[in-house]
Amino acid sequence: MYTLTKIERFNQNVLSKYHVYNSVFLTLPFDSIDNTGVLLPLFSEVCEKGFKKQETPIQIVDFFNKKYLDDAPEWDRIDLLFRFIQFIERQIVLFDAIEDAAFPVVNNLEGKGSLRDIKETAESNGKTEVFREFLKNFNVRTVLTAHPTQFYPGSVLGIITDLTNAIREDDLVKIKQLLSQLGKTPFIKKHKPSPFDEAVSLVWYLENVFYETSGAMLSYIQKHVFDGGDIQNPIFNLGFWPGGDRDGNPFVTTEITLQVADRLRTSILKSYYKDLRNLKRKLTFYQVDKLIAELELKIYRSVFYSQGDIYITLEEFKSKLKEIKTIVIHQHQSLYLDELNALINKITLFGFYFASLDIRQNSKIHDIVFAHIAPFSSDFESKSIAEKLDDLAALQGKLNPKDFSHEMTQSTIESIYAMKTIQQKNGELACNRYIISNCDSALQVLQAFALLRQCDWEYPTVDVIPLFEVIDDLQNAPQIMEQLYSNTIYKKHLERRGNQQTVMLGFSDGTKDGGYLMANWSIYKAKENITSISRKYGIKVIFFDGRGGPPARGGGKTHKFYASLGSSIENQQIQVTVQGQTISSNFGTLDSCRYNLENLLSAGATNQVFAETQTTLTEPQKGLLDELATVGYTKYSDFKNHPKFIPYLEQMSTLNYYAKTNIGSRPSKRKNSDTLDFSELRAIPFVGSWSQLKQNVPGFFGVGTALKHFEETNQWEKIQDLYNSSLFFKTLLENSMMSLAKSFFPLTAYMKDDPQFGDFWQIIYDEFLETKRLLLKIAGHQELMENYPDGKASIAMRENIVKPLLTIQQYALSRINQLQQEKNPDVKLIEMYQKIVTRSLFGNTNASRNSA
Repeated sequence: MYTLTKIERFNQNVLSKYHVYNSVFLTLPFDSIDNTGVLLPLFSEVCEKGFKKQETPIQIVDFFNKKYLDDAPEWDRIDLLFRFIQFIERQIVLFDAIEDAAFPVVNNLEGKGSLRDIKETAESNGKTEVFREFLKNFNVRTVLTAHPTQFYPGSVLGIITDLTNAIREDDLVKIKQLLSQLGKTPFIKKHKPSPFDEAVSLVWYLENVFYETSGAMLSYIQKHVFDGGDIQNPIFNLGFWPGGDRDGNPFVTTEITLQVADRLRTSILKSYYKDLRNLKRKLTFYQVDKLIAELELKIYRSVFYSQGDIYITLEEFKSKLKEIKTIVIHQHQSLYLDELNALINKITLFGFYFASLDIRQNSKIHDIVFAHIAPFSSDFESKSIAEKLDDLAALQGKLNPKDFSHEMTQSTIESIYAMKTIQQKNGELACNRYIISNCDSALQVLQAFALLRQCDWEYPTVDVIPLFEVIDDLQNAPQIMEQLYSNTIYKKHLERRGNQQTVMLGFSDGTKDGGYLMANWSIYKAKENITSISRKYGIKVIFFDGRGGPPARGGGKTHKFYASLGSSIENQQIQVTVQGQTISSNFGTLDSCRYNLENLLSAGATNQVFAETQTTLTEPQKGLLDELATVGYTKYSDFKNHPKFIPYLEQMSTLNYYAKTNIGSRPSKRKNSDTLDFSELRAIPFVGSWSQLKQNVPGFFGVGTALKHFEETNQWEKIQDLYNSSLFFKTLLENSMMSLAKSFFPLTAYMKDDPQFGDFWQIIYDEFLETKRLLLKIAGHQELMENYPDGKASIAMRENIVKPLLTIQQYALSRINQLQQEKNPDVKLIEMYQKIVTRSLFGNTNASRNSA
């Protein structure tokens, strides 16, 4: 009997099960909504047929109201729409749980890109020693952020976990109970979470997923690659932003930062304690039993009886476990050695800090702070850049935050002292990175460096990391780094940091600023040029990518990007932000976490262990990408500068509703102003608003125009060859296809007749059609994503589930516009429709899994 294909496994284990369990869910009795499960499938059918007939959302809802509700009054209709939203939200959870349960069946966890695959490929190619050397130095760092794209409260996450396990076991009784529980559990948070609340939510993933998965992977490497030898390089590192990311979030205080660091330490110690308890039941041998009992007691006291005190140092903990290991090997025939090694490896991974807490602040804030703490002489502005950098780098002192009345100055100084405190309590790796967002000069990097040195920290054990985001800054980044490397004092700082410099690059704001092609190509070129400059000065540069969920924010087939970079880009580490829905969808279960971490590790091995199979882009190919990016950038810039661009987002999308959702502590804009300044708009509500419209503009706009340019100038063969030979370019376009596959223009087709925005909508739709035509042409496909049939099927099912929800959202937006144009608008009715729009944001974003 042949092995089922991936799409066959998906249909059997996901689609079929969803239809079965959804039919059970729809028939469950819930308070006051007993007929909702009957009406929702009818409404879904009306939506499907209505869009095929090019009907508007208002026509679709009105038709449904007349046919099935006996022309019910508007308030009754609204009540039913709310109940539909509640049902659809839970259908999405059900589909998530089924997909999670089927993950190891649909995806081959031992196949291409897995740890086992890399190991065996290295062995078959005689590269085992090269692979070992690679693992001694390479690192994958996943940095969890708390940006507002994850809407499930903790109670719902718990149900998803239990439901996933029940589905995996085909326990129908338990599934029915959990679906009933799901129907009665609130999805909406009554209050905005604090940054500490966000941290606690993400710690759940550290404790329940990353702790076990990363530990198991390191143990596999120790046993099967290093033949049981000790591993010094942790390979898998975790970063953490909730509680440390101050950029535009006034709710992140010094107190919150310290609380989060304490919570991380307590969480990892609790995890160690559980493992020690399990070991104690097994290591009952002479001498060993007493040592284990002593360790257990000290960790227990540090967790449960401590007021911030630790009754054992990290070094003592490691030393005692190694002593136990020696006794077990030499006196007890290595009994339970694997379990003991597993704990030692976890300590190598997580120390007493679990995840490194990054501190981030906007460069504009540093400008303000420096105006208060370090007013330079009148001739400072007339000095050369090099002289200014020398002056900044030389600053030292012992600033007292209480000496400053300016609140932002005080809190910024306090954040530096907080870093020192965290390092003293949890270890240096607990908080040793300071990120400057919106960085556009070497002066801004040295401002942050000077701040550290002025807080009684002459030799700061901190990496100062510039974050380059917009196109101009990406293009200027190599020059900025050379200015830094040329500064004597900063160069000595880098020597103390192992001659390593981390540079962060922002995909989200880059795409928002320059469009999809220009942003991705500018980041690629920035990496090449920064690598070249860094190598010139003997610096090992480490790139930290600020990626979001969708292709427009650097998401999609991320591991393929890293595998495609070649030797001209430094690749000692892969560092990437993981946020919102992407945490739960890519790293939410033990299987998916392992799968995605191993794929990132495989991408690094592709470049370093199997480098001869990869080709770096040639100069002619780079010239083609330059031309593509330039044409695409011109198209996107014209679009962005269109007089209807901002009004369209404000009046026709859900942009203004993001701030009303209690989904994250951070405001949707960096500045609190009544008018919309595009430069201050966060990338998440920007990209998310296009996603809610099902237009996904940031993921494709300009791509079609750029490809058409080569078609019309009889140069298509060049672009086709580039697609066939460059994994980077192919991945770039495949991810754009994903954006197209998640678009659904019939939803907003009614806008083409809008007197104000009709022409603007048509511009978007024309570019969509042109992009789709040419992406299918270059890929040789008949349909989008046909080479990823399971991914395509998953998207299609999710879009089908959420279509009634999108219809309700557009209906509500249309009714708001209608009501606001009346002479005497019904304020209460408008407010109720606004609530519908806000509520509908949740299900749509969760369904897409990487929409914002």
